[in-house]
Formats: sequence, structure tokens, C-alpha cells
Amino acid sequence: MSREAFTAVVNPAAGSGAAAGRITRLARELREGGAEVTVRYSRGLGHATELAAEAAARGHAVLAAGGDGLVGAVAAGLAGTGAELAVIPAGRGNDLSRAVPLPSDPAAAAGALRTLPSAPVDVAEAGGRVVVGSVYAGIDAAANDFANRRRLPRRPIAYQLAALAVAVRWRPVGYTLTVDGETVRLSGHSVVVANAPWYGGGLRVAPDARLDDGLLDLVTVGALPRRRMVAVLAALRRGAHLGLPGVETRRVRQITVAADRPLPVYADGEPLGHAPVTVRVRPAALRLIGVPGAAAPNLEW
Repeated sequence: MSREAFTAVVNPAAGSGAAAGRITRLARELREGGAEVTVRYSRGLGHATELAAEAAARGHAVLAAGGDGLVGAVAAGLAGTGAELAVIPAGRGNDLSRAVPLPSDPAAAAGALRTLPSAPVDVAEAGGRVVVGSVYAGIDAAANDFANRRRLPRRPIAYQLAALAVAVRWRPVGYTLTVDGETVRLSGHSVVVANAPWYGGGLRVAPDARLDDGLLDLVTVGALPRRRMVAVLAALRRGAHLGLPGVETRRVRQITVAADRPLPVYADGEPLGHAPVTVRVRPAALRLIGVPGAAAPNLEW
């Protein structure tokens, strides 16, 4: 197969402006190979969804050039249309690009975009938003909120610095979870509903999650003492935390997360509001270009 027409939806602010340069190099390689490339710059997440839907109506494959929030917004415009999506990493976290990577060299990436197969993958729906990666409520969402409000460096280490700052005053949350109709109560630090394995800039929070299994991976971290929480956080990067005390996981189709205090909820690195929130899976709603489960890419072009 050979794709001939692409629309790139770009967040011009992503990666401190790196997205524009990255898509310029990639578009040049695609055009030199004979493809048609339209580049559109988004003014926000809602605008990105509109641009993606317009591109799908024109029969174009869509390139999402930005961070995970942009990917989710673009996916919202493509879900259910059959249009194909490819992820061009250019944000702070770039977690979905780890699940479906492209070659790091622009010429090789252009060749892959024209010839790699696409496959149907699931998305989640939460609070009226399409989510490709994960929804989370707890110390991780509070850290994400802190990083955004304090304008920390747009690099993965920002999440780690924010988590340390938030942990000083953090106390466990009383959660009420309604999991596929069953009510579960939990005192804990975090609830993550994951469609893809990574979040938080490379933390492998749900190492067994699959984009195409029709299910979401629920990961909960109980009310561990601080020294054990440090061990969990250290193990997260390797995806080795699931066997640790206080960490539990199961696969779900729908979950409502409520909390005993105002608690921020984040999805694909973007604020979603506050708990309660209901998350459900939409199986095979999106077509992604690439090979799920391949080695994570070098994100520097």
C-alpha cells in the first residue's frame, strides 16, 4: 500500500516550538516522495478535533504533531470515521508514541507513514472526551496539575519534580469505585484507568495494557506509607510495580471514580475536571498507523 494524502494537525506550542520544526522536516520528506501534505496549526484542543474531522472527510491520513493531549483531541475527530492516525512525538510526555512508534529519522519515518499498515485500536471515553492513553485521579493528577500551574520545564522530569513537591502535603484519598457495576471502596494514592501502557512521560503504569483488547487496565495504589510509595514510584519506570504490596490491577470495561474530597482528574496529560468521572472503553474505534508493541522510539529528530 502507499498513502498519498496527509494532513498534519500541529500544536505550535508543543515542545517549546519543536513541533513545527519536526513536522516541517517530515512534510518535506513526504512531499519529496510524491505525497500530498497539508499542514494545519491548531488554536486549541477543540480546534484540533475540528481540523482532524475535516481531514477525515477529505480522505486524508492524519498526523498528530504535539503531545498526548493533542493526540487525544485529534483522535476525537477521527474516532468512528475509519480515517487513519499517526502520532508524531513533539510534546512533553509523548506517551502514546511509545506504544505505536515511528522511526526517529525523518526520511525513514516518511517511508513508514506511506507503507506501514494501520490497525483498529480502542479508545476510552471520559467526561465527554476521547482518551487514547489514560485517565488518572490521585497524586499523579495533582502532580500534573502542579507542573502545569507552575510552568515547569516541558520535559518528562517535570512530572517527577512536581510529584516530589505534591507528596510533601499529600494524604490518602477515600475512593468509591464502581467497576462494571460492582462498588469497591479504597483508601489510596492513585487510580489509573489505562488504555496504553505509558503515562507521565515514560512511566510504564500499565505494562500489560493493550490498545486492541477491548478492555481498559485499572491500576490502583493503596494507602502506602511514604517509604513504600517511593519504592512504587521507582519501580514505575520499569513497569515492575505490579507485584508490590498495595498495588492492584484488573481489566474493566467501565468504571466510575468518586472521591471523598475535591480531586483533579487528568486524561492524556490534560485536565478533565474533578471526580467523579466515568470512563468506558470504545473498542476498535480508531485506526492507528504503526506496529503496537514495537520498541519505543528515539524522540529527537
